[in-house]
Amino acid sequence: MELKRAGSQPSQKGPEAYFTGTVRIDPLNVPPAPAPARHSCAAVTFEPGARSAWHTHPLGQTLVVTAGCGWTQCEGEDIVEIRAGDVIWCPPGHKHWHGASPTTAMTHIAIQEALDGQNVIWLEKVTDEEYLAGVAGNH
Repeated sequence: MELKRAGSQPSQKGPEAYFTGTVRIDPLNVPPAPAPARHSCAAVTFEPGARSAWHTHPLGQTLVVTAGCGWTQCEGEDIVEIRAGDVIWCPPGHKHWHGASPTTAMTHIAIQEALDGQNVIWLEKVTDEEYLAGVAGNH
């Protein structure tokens, strides 16, 4: 058994190339668990207005919202509000993004598996126009 004590892994700033706004990543099991396991997980906190870029996962992703209120969107679908206690499954190869609402921070635990060493494929950033469509949708 391997125990990772709270506070033993430093917080990281969400890289500007993959996130818009202020994002903090707190590793939980990063890098991935030792083989044969291939999952990794992190707590990710998005300040109001912050969000990920569009992305996919080769083996899918589970999000567990632990605090606040945020938004997520799958390509071609409406923005959906997500709240503490919600669990979201993003299927393999499904283009999506997630983040905070414009006025409320949101924290989720992100769990994903790696295929051939890769657990995420980052795409273009979510534009302000795409993001603010959620405001027009009264989320």
